[in-house]
Amino acid sequence: MTLLRVERSDRVAIVTLDDPKRRNALTGGLVAELVDAFDELEANADVGAVVVTGAPPAFCAGADLGDLRTAGAEEFRAIYEGFLRVARSPLPTVAAVNGPAVGAGMNLALSCDLRLAAHTARFDVRFLDLGIHPGGGHTWLLRNAVGPQAAAALVLFGQVVDGLAAERIGLVWRSVEPDDLLEEALAVAARAASAPKPLVAATKQTLADMGGIDTHTDAVERELTTQVWSVQQGWIAERIKR
Repeated sequence: MTLLRVERSDRVAIVTLDDPKRRNALTGGLVAELVDAFDELEANADVGAVVVTGAPPAFCAGADLGDLRTAGAEEFRAIYEGFLRVARSPLPTVAAVNGPAVGAGMNLALSCDLRLAAHTARFDVRFLDLGIHPGGGHTWLLRNAVGPQAAAALVLFGQVVDGLAAERIGLVWRSVEPDDLLEEALAVAARAASAPKPLVAATKQTLADMGGIDTHTDAVERELTTQVWSVQQGWIAERIKR
């Protein structure tokens, strides 16, 4: 059974979680398909960016581990691999959050480089409601995205936000009308996909590395080698001709 759809719009791949009966919950089967899909997309020179979304009515309803009371570290890590694989990708990724993103479903959205949401989307941490500690780096991802107070509101105090509120607290870049979501996500992704794929990957890595750099001087040095490399690749000459 196929639980994932992969389509193309020019240089942008659209990866759709397609298990609506389970509200696109992360099962072992879906995780395996997600990992395989990203392996193939990264190897395809004609793919420059990825949009991740869910088949209605949900974006992703979280992890489906069966009986949580018997789940151990191995079972949790197997499910984590779905969103961790997205987080590790050198491709620029856009989450198009079309409906509820719950628990590990929020981790999937947070693992993307950019998030857009429908006004009607819903972000619901829900871990404490289920009597389970957050996992998969959820607190780190969320705190980095929205800051300590908003993270506490969502995780500790169980606040649920729609797309508009998510935009206000910085959880998403933009909230749009539901019918416009995929078009907006494709337009944003296409801009990144139009740049040379190795250059985008190098820039994405630099952005990640900046999290561990404390001074402007160190940042200048970190960028310098890669900037020199980039001008030696011939991309500038190609683009001036356009």
